[in-house]
Amino acid sequence: MSSPMRIRAAETGGVADVRVLMAHPMETGMRRDAAGAVIPRHYITEVTARVGDRVVMTAHWSPGVSTNPFLQFRVRGVSKGQQLSVTWRDSRGDTRTDQTAIT
Repeated sequence: MSSPMRIRAAETGGVADVRVLMAHPMETGMRRDAAGAVIPRHYITEVTARVGDRVVMTAHWSPGVSTNPFLQFRVRGVSKGQQLSVTWRDSRGDTRTDQTAIT
């Protein structure tokens, strides 16, 4: 099981600044281990953020994103106390969803 995402969402004037830190190896399939064997591809392919049931952001990623990626974005039309959830799906079909209240 992967580590929880660290999500912060702070609202000012109906706009939330969202910051997400994800724990993921983000392997491209191009590196080799100490024995010379290729490390298999394993990277996040899609990230979706929701406020309640409303999708507010979707990103499609390639293997070029760094290990333990950091994502920052803004969401309009929100208020303090609403639940923000972030879900990622990776190249192996694994998913993780975490949420936080907007402060």
